Amino acid sequence: MSRLPIETKEKAFDLRKKGYSVKEIADKLGIAKSTSSLWVRHIKLNKKAQERLKKRRLLPYYKAALRWQKKRAKRKQEYYFSALKIINKIKRDSNHYKVYCALLYWCEGGKDATHGVRFVNSDPVLIQSFLKLFRSAFNVDEKKFRVLLHLHEYHNEERQKIFWANLTKIPKNQFHKTFYKFHTKKRIREGYPGCAAIYYNDCKIVRELQAIYKAFSKKMGTW
Repeated sequence: MSRLPIETKEKAFDLRKKGYSVKEIADKLGIAKSTSSLWVRHIKLNKKAQERLKKRRLLPYYKAALRWQKKRAKRKQEYYFSALKIINKIKRDSNHYKVYCALLYWCEGGKDATHGVRFVNSDPVLIQSFLKLFRSAFNVDEKKFRVLLHLHEYHNEERQKIFWANLTKIPKNQFHKTFYKFHTKKRIREGYPGCAAIYYNDCKIVRELQAIYKAFSKKMGTW
């Protein structure tokens, strides 16, 4: 996710639509060629823009990039369908949910059991997945959930609270006071929802999660 100013990204879009090459955009805006390529690769050029590239003998590169994108998209879809076959064979019961939940907690959860469950991340899908598994694996009391948001000053606090409340299914009245992280104000992460720390006041569940991932790794011969 880009940390450069949104205005710079918009300028890159405009230049690309006019038929500027990836290298030209990078040189003009003072950004890396890889960043330029990442930003504009989804933009399809009209005839006028393609004519500009043709005059500069860059059109073959554009067409080659389009072919490469199609191949990459096809491979990505093949990987996804292959993954679905694997996922569909996995058993779904409370014990399996506990194992999956414990493995996620091992990666992103707090290790101090005395403070209960603490799972922190900025990826909404990961937060949502953890909570789905957590609720499926354990008999939870919804009133024990708490959320602490870590935001920058450019965020709209109320908007982000509504976003995370809808995503986590945890009401806003169970949110702690928002923590604002230091920010230089020079760069804005477009689409960044902030970081959410999910708390659940139950030390026994933390110890159980820790025991599960330790037993899992020992069974795998890695602990």
